[in-house]
Amino acid sequence: MRYLVMVQATQADYDAMAGRPTPHSPSWTEVQLKAMYAYMSVINDELTETGELIDAEGLAEPARTRLVARGKDGGTLITDSPYCETKEVMAGYWVLDCASLERVTEIAERVTRCPGPEGLADYPVVIRPIMDGPDGIGA
Repeated sequence: MRYLVMVQATQADYDAMAGRPTPHSPSWTEVQLKAMYAYMSVINDELTETGELIDAEGLAEPARTRLVARGKDGGTLITDSPYCETKEVMAGYWVLDCASLERVTEIAERVTRCPGPEGLADYPVVIRPIMDGPDGIGA
């Protein structure tokens, strides 16, 4: 079964990674950033070797986000940076093809152990099954 595995962050977390810490997001050093990327690369390499990795990407900071919605008048409403600093957003994802929910949960648990600076927020890793057609609705 295919799963979407999502990691979360806030704009403040992205700022801290760029050297602009806040009281809720400690600053990352270059060594810590390299360790985080190396840790995620090991996971990606292993998932590639097992054939479970379909796709994986990190996403740009929320400040570079655009929201497109239908306005009350029926017209299109376009907003840049719709998220405030404390709002958690998807920071990156994997699309995995795993034999079981237990297997994808094992992978998500590894992701939660990614290294970072002391005081880093612990966000949950979200697992969502990818529907395989209309039969997956309400399953």
